[in-house]
Amino acid sequence: MASKLFLSSVILFVLLSLSLITAVGASSEMWSRTYGNGKEGTPSLVETSDGGFAIAGTTGSLGAGGNDFWLIKTDSHGNMEWNQTYGGAEHESAEKVIVTSDGGFALVGGTYSFGAGREDFWLVKTDSYGNMEWNQTYGGPGSDFVRSLIETSDGGYAIGGARARNSFDSDSWLVKTDNYGNMQWNRTYSDLPLNYCSDLVETSDGGYLLAGTTGRRYFEANMWIIKTDEHGNMEWNQTYGGGEDTEARSLVKTSDGGYAIAGIIKDSFGHYDFWLVKTDGSGNMRWNQTYGGAGTETAHSLVVTSDGGYALAGVTYGGIGNQSYIDALMVKTDADGNKIWNQTYGGTGDQYIFSLVETSDGTFALAGFISYAGTIDLWLIKTDKYGYIPEFPSWIILPLFLATTLFVIVFRKRLFRKSS
Repeated sequence: MASKLFLSSVILFVLLSLSLITAVGASSEMWSRTYGNGKEGTPSLVETSDGGFAIAGTTGSLGAGGNDFWLIKTDSHGNMEWNQTYGGAEHESAEKVIVTSDGGFALVGGTYSFGAGREDFWLVKTDSYGNMEWNQTYGGPGSDFVRSLIETSDGGYAIGGARARNSFDSDSWLVKTDNYGNMQWNRTYSDLPLNYCSDLVETSDGGYLLAGTTGRRYFEANMWIIKTDEHGNMEWNQTYGGGEDTEARSLVKTSDGGYAIAGIIKDSFGHYDFWLVKTDGSGNMRWNQTYGGAGTETAHSLVVTSDGGYALAGVTYGGIGNQSYIDALMVKTDADGNKIWNQTYGGTGDQYIFSLVETSDGTFALAGFISYAGTIDLWLIKTDKYGYIPEFPSWIILPLFLATTLFVIVFRKRLFRKSS
């Protein structure tokens, strides 16, 4: 009898130990980290060749004054390895970071400290440790708003955003530079009074596709894509939405030679939902899908996933999830845009996601910020392939393991006493 009880306790011990060991492994791959001292925001995210991450955002806690660009490099577990700030006496806000072909980084955003106007595009090039190698500004006497950056096939850069004509109207603006950031040419594009570019890609023929918005004013806009040749001359353009108040936020090329655009669309109740539009190579819509709940959902980032589907990330305002009023939201779809699953991430305060990547191990990383009681910190989360983050942080696993071990020992002793 004692031997059977002993065997049962050993089996229980092994099963509990294995479950906790599995939890340790899972928690080491899935985690949540924050960075900053309460005055940070608006991050962009890339995975680095070592499995870590680079996050570009804005800091009001560090740097030269006002707000500055802030570049953070982490390891694969989100632990900060180094950080750098870039800026002047006024206000700078980083919008996009990319890994460059030489292993360094390029950041683009807006600057009030440098340049010719009120706010200009600012491109900063660094080495692999974030040390600035050069910087360039682009703009006129008015305000210029930057949103996107790519490294082009010739080693230069293309930057997309908007150039203000007055307090209400703007043109989409595309700037092309050489590999040192010297401007080679620039083009503006207008349809209706309000126009701006949110994202861009280089096309297979060496031209560019810009995704953004055109409209008579805010709340009366359409999703807009523009195809250009290699010199930025418009070849064609397409709008989507039919005046339903739609907007493009993120653009990707698809394996069939077409494109997918993520943004927002207003529903019949006057709320916004995630909107995913799939086109062919000429911009003709093939299908579209919406994702949302009772509140408002705004998509900010889109990736094509390794299984041929899509993942969208953004924010839900009281529509999906119940952790807080504003939560981060990720939606995973199949290749036809049919939703497979969605996950919300929230808690104390408000959570915002602006950037999403599928990582080299087939999972996801998302970057944004958390706002709570007047403070804002950058936020980086790593999920499994289903968008899941463990309920318990990794530091609690060891105490749980020790408590379980103690429980099994006590349980075994009591069984022996009863059997004797």
